[in-house]
Amino acid sequence: MQKSTVENRSLPHESQVVHKPKNNLLKRYLTPKEPIHKREKNTLGALPFLLILGLWSLVTYTGLVDELFLPTPTGVITSLYEMTVHQGFLMDVWTSVYRIMLGYFLAALVAIPLGIFMGSYPSFRSFFEPITGVMRYLPVTALIPLFILWLGIGETQKLAVIFFGTFFPLVFMVMDVSSNVSKDLLHVSYTLGAKRKTVFTKVLIPASMPGVMDSLRTVLGWSWTYLVVAELVAAQAGIGNVIMTAQRFMNTEQIIAGVLVIGALGFFSDRIFMLLYRKFFPYMSTR
Repeated sequence: MQKSTVENRSLPHESQVVHKPKNNLLKRYLTPKEPIHKREKNTLGALPFLLILGLWSLVTYTGLVDELFLPTPTGVITSLYEMTVHQGFLMDVWTSVYRIMLGYFLAALVAIPLGIFMGSYPSFRSFFEPITGVMRYLPVTALIPLFILWLGIGETQKLAVIFFGTFFPLVFMVMDVSSNVSKDLLHVSYTLGAKRKTVFTKVLIPASMPGVMDSLRTVLGWSWTYLVVAELVAAQAGIGNVIMTAQRFMNTEQIIAGVLVIGALGFFSDRIFMLLYRKFFPYMSTR
């Protein structure tokens, strides 16, 4: 009886229990590396677009900004429809996508193995790093006149701009990924009797692939910038050419429509890389 009384005294009364909130959103949002729900993630991701659209609508539909400088969202959508249906804009989009795919693929085809070798073997790094380090700081836009002089104004010149703009940064990013692979993995492989070739092909390269995929994803965004630069000069087709032509005639609707299409294409290509990352490296995916 006495024991029961002691236990009852030790238990707080219900009215004395402080009920703390189970989901403190602000605390969770401000806690480093604390995950959030998928619905919250999607909502937060959509908010900036909605805010920009709301501000854009406010300053254009109310007449605060002249349509010559910033057309209304409706005007841009109408212009995009006219470009697509009556002006062959889809062919320009395909031309730009084709140039991106080919120039970017050629750059990756050479840069990935070179970067892995440079990050894995000090001899390769000592030989290639000085020259690639100098070349990656050369501004691509300043070299366009030389590319035109050497390669003409055809497709080769535009592919050269994309290749040159993406190749050297990609080499260094892949090199850093390869050099940061833990040496413990290599030492364990040697201890288990693996040969140098096996360690390189079966351990080092697979361990580098998640980082290589991230590097490819980052550089793809840069390639769109170089594409527009290439198409702004002496181009007969492509989104950049459409934007430049619209600028000559002060057609702001088409300029913004072209910019938005580039942004949409870049966004979807980025989503594709994220899906591929999750598919091939599910053990690494935290996105």
